[in-house]
Parts: sequence; C-alpha cells; structure tokens
Amino acid sequence: MAELNTGDGGGGKGGKVRSKKQSSKVDLTAMVDLAFLLITFFMLTTSLSKPQSMDLSLPDKDPEKDTKDTKVDENRTMTVMLADDNKMVYYMGLLATPIAGPKDIAYGKDGIRKELLKRKKSVLEYSAGLGKPKNGIIVIIKPTKKSNYKNLVDILDEMAITGVETYAIVPEFTPEETKLLDKK
Repeated sequence: MAELNTGDGGGGKGGKVRSKKQSSKVDLTAMVDLAFLLITFFMLTTSLSKPQSMDLSLPDKDPEKDTKDTKVDENRTMTVMLADDNKMVYYMGLLATPIAGPKDIAYGKDGIRKELLKRKKSVLEYSAGLGKPKNGIIVIIKPTKKSNYKNLVDILDEMAITGVETYAIVPEFTPEETKLLDKK
C-alpha cells in the first residue's frame, strides 16, 4: 500500500522553523501483479501461427491386396522428370508417341507454370468434348536420384499454384526415359 511519512514539522535549533521535505513511497506490488495477469491473459488468448502442410495421399502398404494397374487416358497425362543441376524435362502423352515434347523447361512462372496452365486448359477442353468436363490433367512427377529436394518441393508448389488436383510422385523410369535424361 502507499505509505506517506511525515515529520513532526517543528522545533529544532534556534527557533527557526524549516520545512522538512516529505518523502513518499509508492507500493507497486499491485501494478506488477496486474502486469503479470495481463501478460498471462494475452499469452493464453493469442493464437500462434500454425504450420502449413500439403496433403499427400499415399497408397496402402498391404502386400496382400491385389494391385491393379490403373489405365489413364494418355491425352490427359503429363510427365515431368526432374534431373540433376535443376533441369526438368516434360512430355505429354506417352514417350513413344508424345503429344508434346519431350522438352527441357525451366522452373517458375515463365516455365513450367505457364506450360501447366496451358496443358490444363487444353485437357479440360478435350475432356469436355468427350462429355466428361471434370476430368482434368494428370501429372506424373518423376524425380531422379540426382535431383535435389528443393526441385521436388518447387514442382509440388507449382501443382498447388496452378490448381492441378491429380498428380503422383513416381520414382521409377522406363529405359527410354533414362536414355532421354542421359542425353540431356
């Protein structure tokens, strides 16, 4: 509590009356308690930033289940192969009879993003012509052992940016694809 000390104010030497300075003490205990209560309140009520992650659907690891190969329309399929030294090669359709490519392409908005948007639009038009307007592009991402993690994250970011809903990461290469990457 606040405390105020006062002297008796008089007497002393020679009859002179001097006024004494009054000293005052202020007890700050209540203010410190209030500060800690406020800090505690704001710490408990503030929401911390939550880490953002990407949803990945992984296949079952049950070997007893019968695995069937899924047939996909090659006109809807785009294959992106990630090589070493930040190189990327893509082609549409099958490698033996490609619709487009195989072609080297760069990362970023003027490279793969532009191509993904263009191919996504053409696949939607193709699917609408068949009477299946919701069938979009399917991207197969094939990272090599020499490609780095940053390249894989970059291409996954491009899938999210361009709105490609169906994509798969497949670390297996056909002999033709291996030859193609060795040439580049």
